[in-house]
Amino acid sequence: MRFAGGIHIVAGRIVVEAELDTGLAARRLKRDIADVFGHEAEVALIQASGLRKGSRYIVRVVKDGEALARQTGLLDQRGRPVRGLPPAVVSGGACDAVAAWRGAFLAHGSLTEPGRSSSMEVTCPGSESALALVGVARRIGISAKPREVRGVDRVVIRDGDAIGQLLTRLGAHESLMAWEERRMRREVRATANRLANFDDANLRRSARAAVAAGARVERALEILGEEIPDHLRQAGKLRLEHKQASLEELGQLHDPVLTKDAIAGRIRRLLAMADKRAEELGIPDTEASLTAEMLAEDA
Repeated sequence: MRFAGGIHIVAGRIVVEAELDTGLAARRLKRDIADVFGHEAEVALIQASGLRKGSRYIVRVVKDGEALARQTGLLDQRGRPVRGLPPAVVSGGACDAVAAWRGAFLAHGSLTEPGRSSSMEVTCPGSESALALVGVARRIGISAKPREVRGVDRVVIRDGDAIGQLLTRLGAHESLMAWEERRMRREVRATANRLANFDDANLRRSARAAVAAGARVERALEILGEEIPDHLRQAGKLRLEHKQASLEELGQLHDPVLTKDAIAGRIRRLLAMADKRAEELGIPDTEASLTAEMLAEDA
C-alpha cells in the first residue's frame, strides 16, 4: 500500500487507497487486508482513457481506514504520516525484507528485457521509501541503487544475477524462467556475433598482410635481380602469384610441399637479403613499396 497509493482525507475521514495494474494483484490485496487486518476493502476499475494506456484497479478502504493506516505503518502512533517504510519492516528479518520487495514490485515494479540495459525497477512515492527499499534489499544480499529520474524516485537493480536471485526470493518462478531463457538466448546470440566479427577481422588482417608481403617481395626481386638463390626465388614467385593466399596455402603450392614456417622463413630471408643490398646501394628498401592502406589497422 505504501508503493501503490497511500492515505487520503475524504470528508474528514482517512481513506486508504492502492492503485494496481492487474485485477489479480487487486484481488490479492483485498483478500490480504481482510485476512491479516480484518477490514473490508472495495475494488473499483478505472478504464483506460487519455494518457492511461491500460485499465487500473483501485483497492479502497473507507470504513476503518484510519485503523488500517495505523496497523500497516502508514501512520505512526501520533497519527502522523510515515514517509518511508514502517520501523517494523526496516528493522525486521529477511522475511520482512522479502515481503516488502514483493509488495513494492507488485505495486509499481517493472522488469526490462535481459541485455546490456536490463534492469529491475520499482517506482517509489518518495526518496525516503526508496532509501528504505535499498536498505532492506541489502539485508537479503541484493545490491540496489536509488535513482531520481525526471523528479520520480526509483530503486534500480541492474546486475543480471542479482535480478535472478531476487525473483527467486519473491517466488516469481515463472517470470524468472522466462527472463533467464531470454537472457541465455541473447548471450548466445551476442557470443556468436562477437566470434563472427572476430573471424572477419582476422581474415581482413591476414589478407592485408599477404598483400603487403607480396609488395615487399616484388620490390625484393627488383633489388636483387639475378642474385637470388633458386629456393628463395621460388618462394618469392609463389607469394607474387598468390597474393591473397595464406602461408599455409603457399606451403601446399610449393614443390615439394613445405610447412607454413618453412615458406615463411624463406620469404623472410629473401626480404632481409634485399634490404641489406638496398642499404649497400643507397636505394629504397622493400618497405618503401608499402602503401598506407596496407599498413592500416582495423578500428
